[in-house]
Amino acid sequence: MDFQQETVDDILPWIDEHIGLPLHIQDVAARSGYSKWYFQRLFRQRMNQTLGSYIRERRLYYASQDLALTELTVLDIALRYGFESQQSFTRLFTRYFKAPPARWRRTQR
Repeated sequence: MDFQQETVDDILPWIDEHIGLPLHIQDVAARSGYSKWYFQRLFRQRMNQTLGSYIRERRLYYASQDLALTELTVLDIALRYGFESQQSFTRLFTRYFKAPPARWRRTQR
């Protein structure tokens, strides 16, 4: 594995550790030590998806875990993972998991 691939691989745990914070692409790129544009290119080559879509998917994954394992409200979970509103969270969650959060939660119990 070359240094550029390692750079992307090393940033993945950092993204997970900071997933509840506002993660802007320029912040992640700065953490990597590369420019925003160059890091996005590296990321896409390594992960076959954009950095923005990866962060969104990780947020949805962690939100799904909270839905399954906690009693937090859908709104609290949406806000915890940086979604601007329950509506935007529900729209993305439904698109990704093919069910709205409340129904998905019921199927996981």
